Amino acid sequence: MNYKGLLILGVFFLFAAAFLTAEEEAPKGIVTQVTGVVRLVGSGPMTQLVITGDRVQWYISNDDRSKLFDLQQQVVTVEGEEIVTQMTFASGRPAGTRRELKNITIISVGE
Repeated sequence: MNYKGLLILGVFFLFAAAFLTAEEEAPKGIVTQVTGVVRLVGSGPMTQLVITGDRVQWYISNDDRSKLFDLQQQVVTVEGEEIVTQMTFASGRPAGTRRELKNITIISVGE
């Protein structure tokens, strides 16, 4: 390999290293207050807690799962960061909206 090839290869590795070390910024949520019934959905090891409101369902992040696990089937009001993700199928067609709550604080339990 000649000098020009080594130079191009070196520049390539510099750009690759820059992209590998760049930190991807986590999506920021909007602080929101929600009310609904706490439910456990899924089966086996892939269960998730959700709060089901009138027309919307919020998935609870795994970090906050312990806060609501004992409150299943009860109406709760919580405040937390809501992250909204537009889901798509592999074909590119829309698959709906997923709402996740993290860093939650329990405001009230029951009605």
